[in-house]
Amino acid sequence: MSLAFTVIALAGGGATYFFRPLSALESGATAGAARHESAYAVGEALRLAVAPSTPDPALREIAWRDLLPKGWDPLVPFKGLKLDELDDADPRAQIALYKARQYWKNAPVEPALDGAAVRLAGFVVSLDAEGEAIREFLLVPYFGACIHVPPPPANQVIHVRTDKPLPGLRTMDTVWIGGAMRVERADTMMGYAGYAMHGARVEPYLPPARQ
Repeated sequence: MSLAFTVIALAGGGATYFFRPLSALESGATAGAARHESAYAVGEALRLAVAPSTPDPALREIAWRDLLPKGWDPLVPFKGLKLDELDDADPRAQIALYKARQYWKNAPVEPALDGAAVRLAGFVVSLDAEGEAIREFLLVPYFGACIHVPPPPANQVIHVRTDKPLPGLRTMDTVWIGGAMRVERADTMMGYAGYAMHGARVEPYLPPARQ
């Protein structure tokens, strides 16, 4: 599989790297992703300039950077590499990919968030069967995450469960989630999550129009 580095600006600041198949990027990835082609490109974070839905005053709005513990560096697997000079066929790219997967799946979380009543916007990665009303999904910070390899660091993935099924919700839809955040690890078929939110309130998030 041909792999390339792409710099991803995480919502709220900071940067990390992930690998994705060039063929998937060029073809539009998945049917779920295709419906968002005009709004987001693969690897793009939410544009948060749009006015949010009416928030619950009991929920504190947070950004993805708030899920990162102080001092943790997602770029450790790439230290010493000149990423802009790496060719897709370079063995160092494969080694860096392996190191990143191991490092990111064990990414530490921010313990102060355990039990916090918060709301956060992101992209949906369904864990339910295609075509079913979704009750379980991952929330991720950028478009295409978990569809391409590797997934984001575990501390940038939230395992979400809802009390009721959500008909019409699909992978890469943009939503707000709200509720009690838990520091709780999950190993799913789409990636590792370092946080969980059960019984989450889920609302649509509408991206601003491109200029």
